[in-house]
Amino acid sequence: MSNRKPAHLLLVDDDPGLLKLLGMRLTSEGYRVDTAESGQQGLRVLAKERIDLVISDLRMDEMDGMQLFSEIQKVQPGMPVIILTAHGSIPDAVSATQQGVFSFLTKPVDKDALYKAIDEALERTSPANDDQWREAIVTRSPLMLRLLEQAQMVAQSDVSVLINGQSGTGKEILAQAIHNASPRRAKPFVAINCGALPEQLLESELFGHARGAFTGAVSNREGLFQAAEGGTLFLDEIGDMPAPLQVKLLRVLQERKVRPLGSNRDLDINVRIISATHRDLPKAMARGEFREDLFYRLNVVNLKLPTLAERTEDIPLLANYLLRQAADRHKPFVRAFSTDAMKRLMAANWPGNVRQLVNVIEQCVALTSSPVISDALVEQALEGENTALPTFVEARNQFELNYLRKLLQITKGNVTHAARMAGRNRTEFYKLLSRHELDANDFKE
Repeated sequence: MSNRKPAHLLLVDDDPGLLKLLGMRLTSEGYRVDTAESGQQGLRVLAKERIDLVISDLRMDEMDGMQLFSEIQKVQPGMPVIILTAHGSIPDAVSATQQGVFSFLTKPVDKDALYKAIDEALERTSPANDDQWREAIVTRSPLMLRLLEQAQMVAQSDVSVLINGQSGTGKEILAQAIHNASPRRAKPFVAINCGALPEQLLESELFGHARGAFTGAVSNREGLFQAAEGGTLFLDEIGDMPAPLQVKLLRVLQERKVRPLGSNRDLDINVRIISATHRDLPKAMARGEFREDLFYRLNVVNLKLPTLAERTEDIPLLANYLLRQAADRHKPFVRAFSTDAMKRLMAANWPGNVRQLVNVIEQCVALTSSPVISDALVEQALEGENTALPTFVEARNQFELNYLRKLLQITKGNVTHAARMAGRNRTEFYKLLSRHELDANDFKE
């Protein structure tokens, strides 16, 4: 027997004989083993026991192995699953591993291959000994700590992760933390905001381009999929990606190949995808603005970041942490907040979340001449935040909303007239209205 650490395995198979035989074999190897004769029974075991690894048959009545895998990821994101099947094929294996299954083995299972897969799964999912992987995330909020537990589990597999959260909640920081905790941590972490670039430029950034692909393409250039090879590509604000690029991204995720603009050659890629959005993608799907098939590719595991208002117990911790950082950079003599200043920070609404808190503290440090930040200075900084510049994406969205409202007011809700004034066809204009949840009928007299 190798030097494997004791681990708790769950075996799921609707063949009692095979289940018993495999269970006995793994028990003799030193593992603690639970068994289940159906997917539903397996889920009940998972709800009661602390399981380290699931090994499941693929073909089972009622709930097959892939359906079981999907259900497991909903309740225990990142839980490693090995699928066994007597009817294996290369397309099946590729599809399973792309969806996040750790390993796909064909029956009769080679003993050494199974032990090797178990060893690798347990090694990749063993928790880190410290919190260095998420050192940029300062929290004592039970809500955030539970989220970080999920993030650390998810990090150990290549399953796609979609992070939901309002602007300023720290979506990119969480994505970076997942990368830091993953087996890919020694490889690049590459981020791009899908809503901040025009369509052609975004396509070139993601996929690269060949010389002569368009005006100004004077040489070959690798895209971010290639730049992130072996590591993680973070697609921020994926909900703002133009529809034509959604189709191309789906193809890349399905085939694990990328074709640069202007090239006729596909390039193999090995990249883990983490995406994020502030939008409600199911609603966007219902409006026809986001592809359903792409959503399910990206949303294998969903992590929802709380707002700062939902984790107010973190405000003193975050404020003092950020104060130390800002003071070290600019004014080392600054030491603390006054009691009233901290009370004001605790009572604020924080619509801009952690990003707004960072800005307020940077402003306080810049303006203070005292070692203690006063309540008056915090009040001044918070008032200044009310007139602070929004991000590019926020500003564009607000402009579109105001512009559409003005058009509908002028035209009294006449979509044909409004679309003509905007230089858009009716279909495009209706999509804009849907995106901003505007109803032309509300503007008719």
